[in-house]
Amino acid sequence: MAVSKIVLFYVFTPLADPEAIRLWQQTLAEANGLRGRILVSEHGINATVGGEIGAVKRYVRGTRSYPAFTGADVKWSDGGRDDFPRLSVKVRPEIVTFGASDELKVDESGVVGGGVPLAPAQVHELVDERGDDVVFFDGRNAFEAEIGRFRGAVVPDVRTTRDFVDELDSGRYDHLKDKAVVTYCTGGVRCEVLSALMRSRGFGEVYQLDGGIVRYGETFGDRGLWEGSLYVFDRRMHVEFSPDAVTLGACAHCGAPTSTYRNDPDDDRRLVLTCASCDG
Repeated sequence: MAVSKIVLFYVFTPLADPEAIRLWQQTLAEANGLRGRILVSEHGINATVGGEIGAVKRYVRGTRSYPAFTGADVKWSDGGRDDFPRLSVKVRPEIVTFGASDELKVDESGVVGGGVPLAPAQVHELVDERGDDVVFFDGRNAFEAEIGRFRGAVVPDVRTTRDFVDELDSGRYDHLKDKAVVTYCTGGVRCEVLSALMRSRGFGEVYQLDGGIVRYGETFGDRGLWEGSLYVFDRRMHVEFSPDAVTLGACAHCGAPTSTYRNDPDDDRRLVLTCASCDG
């Protein structure tokens, strides 16, 4: 039986011809029978694709053969091509849509002016040293945090990533500007931009969880500061880091514990937590 995998990675780097990169990535992914989503912009690439493990490895090797992508931090997880409806490779103004492409500055080293990257173990060291002075700041859509988040994290009330700019400009988080703020998101890409936006707005000490929740979960599982399940944007919907994961979500209909989302029957653009008993 063939083994399948999903890979997630991004690279912030200036790309002079995003359309040429799109065509190359389309050809490379199709040649290996992969499905998933690949976004390319003048700022870099953001990809999540799945397929048979040998094919995924060939795709990763091919991608890393391009000099600007050699150092891509590739995160592997269980799953495969059937977790995606199709292969989508597109050029967009941003590889993660904050609506702030005019603010984002990127050079060969990545995002200019972003937060200080911290490996999972370094996050623990910071918390041990600074205690309550450290604030975790969720860089995802609010509904994602309903099933999993860092203990005590600030979860902004945002429905889409585009909402973050207005949320930061609202002044609601100005009281955190003298705190040590650790931003986090699924794989790290959203925090690359979010941390830069926060720093440009006067947040003095901003960090980003290097590799995101995915890398943290690989390192500590459910033995650290993370609680619950991780929402993912494919047919899996959520993943857990160990059998010991707690269930934080509550069914919107009866309140029973659940980590499963279903389309809202009254708004198919919205997901709601639904337990097995209330499903259908």
